[in-house]
Amino acid sequence: MFGKFMNNYYYGKSGKGDYRKDDLPRTRWQLFWEMLRVRLAGLFRLNLLSAAAWIPAMYVLARLVSGLFNLAGLVSLVQQDPAAVTPEQMEVYNNLTPLLNALVLRSLLWLIPCIALTGPVQAGMAYVTRNWARDEHAFVWSDFKDAVRDNWKQALGISLITGFVPLVVYVSYQFYGQMLGRSMVFVVPQMLTVMLGLLWALALVYYYPLLVTYRLSFITLIKNGLLLAVGRLPHTVGVRLAMLVPAVIAALVAWLMPSYMLYALMLLAAYYLMLGNALARFVYASFSNAVFDRFINSRMEGVQVNRGLATPEDEDDDVEEEPQG
Repeated sequence: MFGKFMNNYYYGKSGKGDYRKDDLPRTRWQLFWEMLRVRLAGLFRLNLLSAAAWIPAMYVLARLVSGLFNLAGLVSLVQQDPAAVTPEQMEVYNNLTPLLNALVLRSLLWLIPCIALTGPVQAGMAYVTRNWARDEHAFVWSDFKDAVRDNWKQALGISLITGFVPLVVYVSYQFYGQMLGRSMVFVVPQMLTVMLGLLWALALVYYYPLLVTYRLSFITLIKNGLLLAVGRLPHTVGVRLAMLVPAVIAALVAWLMPSYMLYALMLLAAYYLMLGNALARFVYASFSNAVFDRFINSRMEGVQVNRGLATPEDEDDDVEEEPQG
């Protein structure tokens, strides 16, 4: 009985098509939820296939978060009960700022190679999820492997820049912050650096779908990703924030209930190792497919748009097939 249920889940019922014409999604929202339902099991497999690439970065981030919470706990202890603080703890407290900077800088340096490792893997995931998001076929392993092989150079370039961006933003912010004591003019480059870092984070929604969909030079790829991020700024911000919800929940639990911090981090790591990265790539693929149709594909002669959605011809056929009263 269970085997029959699983067969129906993966392949559909015998003798019955996947869709009738009147079942075809007519909006992007309908297409997204239908493809998510159909491909959810595949997203688990895809995430597990690629999870090893994220383990180093997750380890570095976990160490960073643990260190930050330890320092925050020390500050709270000193402020509440200075008499209970040991001399070693007080020495750490007195040197809190340099220790904090050293912790962050060390973590950001380690993140550069860790994030760089994920680029080719994200290209493979972007290709598979792009096809799934527009109701096209893709094998989890073979298509993933082919996309990694065909796009690893540009993907590695994107992920290498991504690894450097947090370090550059942090160092620049600190430097210009120190220069503010001389002139308030330095607030301009300080904020500009932060804005450029945020813009790069938004453009990441488009970079990997772009490089697996179009043949672009690396410079053109960078430029188009940034332009799309700016052109669809509110929507892109919303998509990125939606994918940060699990991390925000874990951070709130760790902050409000420090005794559960370890459990929150473990659950967050399990989420990203099991599903989170593939789900994010699927959401980005669904969103970027719509953006590409509007700003790129509609301007290219002979390129099909609205893949996976019901066409006007399908809707006309539905009307013609209605029984006559």
